[in-house]
Amino acid sequence: MSTIAIERQGPVGLVTLNKPERHNAFDDVVIGELTEALRSMEAEDGVRVVVLSATGKSFSAGADLDWMKRASGYSKDENLRDAMALGTLMRTLDHLRKPTVARVHGNAFGGGVGLVACCDVAVATQNVEFALTEVKLGLIPAVISPYVVAAIGAKNARRYFLTAERFPAADAYRMGLIHDLAGDDNDLDDKVGTIVDALLLAGPVAQREAKDLIRSVANRPMHSEILQDTADRIARIRTSPEGKEGIGAFLEKRKASWVPEEPASE
Repeated sequence: MSTIAIERQGPVGLVTLNKPERHNAFDDVVIGELTEALRSMEAEDGVRVVVLSATGKSFSAGADLDWMKRASGYSKDENLRDAMALGTLMRTLDHLRKPTVARVHGNAFGGGVGLVACCDVAVATQNVEFALTEVKLGLIPAVISPYVVAAIGAKNARRYFLTAERFPAADAYRMGLIHDLAGDDNDLDDKVGTIVDALLLAGPVAQREAKDLIRSVANRPMHSEILQDTADRIARIRTSPEGKEGIGAFLEKRKASWVPEEPASE
């Protein structure tokens, strides 16, 4: 891959945007390679957690200017093809069956905000700025909107989708786009490491089922169908091999079989 770096550190898969000279901006190559990288991490049995990070000054500057210039001459069908590719990337990350952590060390704009919103957990340094800049170009953040609105809420989206203002990491934290703030890159690595270690203590099948559970119950009113579905889910999990192992390990005061011998952050 020319724009994405992949590395595995034990049970942790590292997927890194690696186009620093273009501030890790999106084009068709980046979109395709990042989608492929995420799918490869999902397919690798030994990978338990995926960390998404970037090199250079920026996490991601959004759409690449040269790519947008080319796209301005595309037909509607060609633009639809590009939009669907970006949509596939976001859905792949959002629906990844393994826990995902965004390590945000630099500014994230446009589609970069979408990547952060799609990750299960996100940590950023305090000096990072975010922006949904599309309307300044006469465009809209259409493909990333389901994930960003789910993260920051419709009322906050009304402001930042319409004004394209930059907002600091502290505001991103307040709105729910990121889960924790770090003082510097070393602190960022420590906080990401702590989250990864916590994720590795949990059952991988249970985590996959929990992610699916969230998608099933989010923003839905409580009614008999939800009651039946959630009861079916816990009954099935309790009788699964992983469920029995987890309960057995707790009662026997031992580590469950999936817990690593050493923390991943060491």
